[in-house]
Amino acid sequence: MIKLIALDMDGTLLNNDKHIAEAQKKAIKKAAQAGIKIVLCTGRPLFGVEPLYKELDFDEEEYVILNNGCEIRETKNWSLVDSHTLTKDEIVDLYNFGKGYNLDFTLFDEKHYFCVGKPNEYTVRDGNFVYVPITEIDLDEAISGKYTIFKGMYVGDPEEVDRFQKNIPENVKKLYEFVRSQVSILEAMPSGVNKGTALKDFARRLGIDKSEVMALGDGNNDIEMLEYADFGIAMSNGTEAAKKAAKYVTDTNENDGVAKAIYKYVFNEN
Repeated sequence: MIKLIALDMDGTLLNNDKHIAEAQKKAIKKAAQAGIKIVLCTGRPLFGVEPLYKELDFDEEEYVILNNGCEIRETKNWSLVDSHTLTKDEIVDLYNFGKGYNLDFTLFDEKHYFCVGKPNEYTVRDGNFVYVPITEIDLDEAISGKYTIFKGMYVGDPEEVDRFQKNIPENVKKLYEFVRSQVSILEAMPSGVNKGTALKDFARRLGIDKSEVMALGDGNNDIEMLEYADFGIAMSNGTEAAKKAAKYVTDTNENDGVAKAIYKYVFNEN
């Protein structure tokens, strides 16, 4: 019996226009009203989730996992349940790793999308997706202690992100959790932090076994949570790595794949 549903957002819950279709909302609402806990599990920051969360119109408060597992928040007042952050030294290291590449180095706290320097077109576009302007910042300000930084990102032309990703030294890969969440974005989280570890910790808090967890996602940053959940379900539009990690595959994000999976695996309906 499924007791917890974890939902990725971009490419999964959201269609290609970054909206939630009515069929998705209806299925999620039905699951929540049946007593199933719903947790949005996304790479988005808090400010990129709040407007969309309100559209789901839950009768009770739920939870969200943000920044690829760096934060777990309850939605009653958006307070932190658990979090993982980057230290000042880690921010400096990550910034230095990106030197010599034509990529933006960006950082997130709960209110800001920071760019160390002037943002490029890819960063500006990504800011539009999460409803905030980019805040330019210098490195000294980033490590001043004024901000709680959850994760960093390298943003730019996909070929340049490819080049950077291929050249990350093996010893550096052991220090941080790197994930290619989009073709133009490589994300960097504290070591050992991903959606899967966060979902596992969250389920444990609720006393829910992984055999009672459904997770839906489409991207490489969803792999660990798809592997963790006994009902790990990839979207048809997902990456090959995500599909390989999942136990099942549902329809696309453009064709109500989330709703179809909920009706099939939760309610045994076609």
